[in-house]
Amino acid sequence: MLHALTFKSSLSLSLSTLETPIMAWALFSPSLNLSLPHTTKTNFNRTQRFTTKTSRAATTTRTTSIRANAADQKQPNDKDEDTTSGFSPFAFVTDNPSSREAIQLPESPAEDGNVGEMLYRIEDKGKEYGSYIKSGEFIWFVRETGSAESRRGTIVFLHGAPTQSYSYRVVMSEVMSDYGFHCFAPDWIGFGFSDKPQPGYGFDYTEKEFHEEFDKLLDVLGVKSPFFLVVQGFLVGSFGLTWALKNPSKILKLAILNSPLTVSSPIPGLFQKLRIPLYGEFTCQNAIMAERFIEAGSPYVLKLEKADVYRLPYLSSGGPGFALLEAARKVNFRDILSQIAEGFASGRWDKPILLVWGISDKYLPQSIAEEFQEGNPTAIKLKLIEGAGHMPQEDWPEKVIEALRVYF
Repeated sequence: MLHALTFKSSLSLSLSTLETPIMAWALFSPSLNLSLPHTTKTNFNRTQRFTTKTSRAATTTRTTSIRANAADQKQPNDKDEDTTSGFSPFAFVTDNPSSREAIQLPESPAEDGNVGEMLYRIEDKGKEYGSYIKSGEFIWFVRETGSAESRRGTIVFLHGAPTQSYSYRVVMSEVMSDYGFHCFAPDWIGFGFSDKPQPGYGFDYTEKEFHEEFDKLLDVLGVKSPFFLVVQGFLVGSFGLTWALKNPSKILKLAILNSPLTVSSPIPGLFQKLRIPLYGEFTCQNAIMAERFIEAGSPYVLKLEKADVYRLPYLSSGGPGFALLEAARKVNFRDILSQIAEGFASGRWDKPILLVWGISDKYLPQSIAEEFQEGNPTAIKLKLIEGAGHMPQEDWPEKVIEALRVYF
């Protein structure tokens, strides 16, 4: 007998074409007894997958809530136990850790099931502090706080793939500008709300082209004096670091949040899948790819309002997916990581580097940060962030703000 499933209201309906027939069978099969809750609206804050440590509960007033799982199943304490929970024929529908054993449906499926309605509902989300800037042939979406007269200088925040500058919205908000900094956070070309040119038509998503377009953007933004650079993440995040190696005179201080830094850095499965012919084309069009990537690298589940923003570019068109696909296939990960490890080593880089590292990162273990620091212990300082994962600026921005404020 199949268990009755609790339907949730926070679903992204961007299921693959292979999943759609399964959904149809599930919804119309007379052998299933499906129950819908009367109340479906639920607000979540920093929703934690695993058991909260007692020490952390004693020192913080944050409320962590465990999302309801299947109606008759217990919440797992860890990832291993989660994989051995009771059988559910729908467990494969979404790997969102908040719904491993249930299909999530929106409150009004008839409305939200229409892509146009979904876009209308979320199209204005996630553009805090942002504006569109023409630079060369392309238009960038750039977030900005503070002003050119800020007494402590300029900070440029660079995101990684497959995310966007939205991840820095809290870190760069009025808090950092109140401390006297002028902050910029652009969406890389091909990502977020920036232009996503078709490969072969003026932009081919190579490291060299990303560097060239970033130089043009800095000129348009009027960033002339040496500035503080903050970098996080894979692929385009790594291009931010190789840009710094080629332009050391433009950098005052460098801060690195969880990023691949050595040749021993693991490459997440997403980027490996993108490099597989045909399968990569299929993978890159998953509209909930970014939110799944973020949650898989973190001890937390994103609130729906945040997931909407990370989903929006991929839901709006196929452009960002194909941009990510092209960049992932063009990059030589080993070569890039060799450049980074060797370029920032002792004797080659002498400017201060702060490593702000979420120790609960599921992609990059703490040992990567320690190995990188050992290569240049004089210049590199390591600041560990307990309770944060692959994107500490999203998981625990307050701790990142404090670390950057003291460092800069």
